[in-house]
Amino acid sequence: MLSKRIIICLDVREGKTTKGIKFKENVDIGDPVAMAEEYYRQGVDELVFYDITASSDKRDIMIDVVEGVAKNIFIPFSVGGGIRSLDDMHRVLAAGAEKISLNTAAVQDPDLIYRGAMAFGSQCIVLGMDVKRVDKTPALPSGYEIYINGGRTPVGIDAVEWAKKARDLGAGEICLNSIDADGTNAGYELTLTSLISETVSIPVIASGGAGTPEHLRDVFRKSDADAALIASMVHYQHYTVAQIKEYLSKEDIPVREFI
Repeated sequence: MLSKRIIICLDVREGKTTKGIKFKENVDIGDPVAMAEEYYRQGVDELVFYDITASSDKRDIMIDVVEGVAKNIFIPFSVGGGIRSLDDMHRVLAAGAEKISLNTAAVQDPDLIYRGAMAFGSQCIVLGMDVKRVDKTPALPSGYEIYINGGRTPVGIDAVEWAKKARDLGAGEICLNSIDADGTNAGYELTLTSLISETVSIPVIASGGAGTPEHLRDVFRKSDADAALIASMVHYQHYTVAQIKEYLSKEDIPVREFI
């Protein structure tokens, strides 16, 4: 079994790292550049930077913050929020990111995934999916709906069908964000994660709900997720990256070398 990746998410609003519950009631908790440096020192495998209001505010991503983070870490770094064109992607990659996360813009213009994959390679294109559980209907047969604009706007697209379409368009990875589990510290949405990770052949990152190392163990054992994204459990210093990796290693979950 390949080693499972631990990824820390930095949601950024107005230049500050922020954290909310179910995509609401966000509070600022620190400087993203300093936090990125600390998590790099702790041994995290990758970082994800989301400018969470760029799409809803219809503005460009804060490229200066991207540059500040990228100068101080030497691990894969994904950036999303406000990226709407190949020029936007180029600017972010030139600022030091290794991957581009597309979410709202990809839903509004699916061909953007294809164009990005052709220009920069599928390995650079991550599809961010913000998903909420809903009643099953003919239009939403999985019972999971895609939301855009930072989880604010439902679009009537079935999550499974969107994952398959994005894969076919050239997305190299999916970051699967459960709106229902986000910030709850009650564990990942295992049904959703299993559904998507078993449907597509590209790597899937489980996101939303991690509060303890046991939650990471469960998502790796009970789904085909390739990576787990965490935030609150490290942002509030409940655990270090090394503690999480040590626990997973003892539970026979393969992880990358830890401090």
